[in-house]
Amino acid sequence: MTAATNKVESFNRFSQWIGFGDCGVIADNDPIEQEKTMKFNALLTNAVIFHNALDIAEIVRQVLEEGWEIDPEGLAHVSPYLTEHIHWFGEYSTHELGIQPDAYDPKLEVDFTPLREQDLTAAALEQAV
Repeated sequence: MTAATNKVESFNRFSQWIGFGDCGVIADNDPIEQEKTMKFNALLTNAVIFHNALDIAEIVRQVLEEGWEIDPEGLAHVSPYLTEHIHWFGEYSTHELGIQPDAYDPKLEVDFTPLREQDLTAAALEQAV
C-alpha cells in the first residue's frame, strides 16, 4: 500500500513541477478551461515521462554494449520523473519536428525474471494472510 501511494505522490509532485505556471493555480472559473488546463498538464507530464523513459532505455543499452552488467533490482529503482535536464525558460528548437524518428525498440537485454518472481511470492504471501 505504501509503495503504491509513494508512486502516486511522486507522479503528482512531478506533474506539479511540470505545471509550474501561475504556481499551479488554475485562475479561470470556466470549467471547460479548467479541464483543458488539467488535461494539457497531464499530456505534457506523460510526454516528458515517456521521453525520459526513452533516454533511460538508450543509456541502459549503451552501458550494456560497453560490457557492464545491469542489476535488474537497481534498474527497477530508476524513476522517469527526472527534471534536472529540463530548462523551463530555455531555448527550444522546432526545426526537428519534421524529422521522422527511428522506430522505438522496447526490448532491453535485462532479465527482470527474479523481480517478477519476488512480486509473485509477495502476492501469494499477502493472499495467504
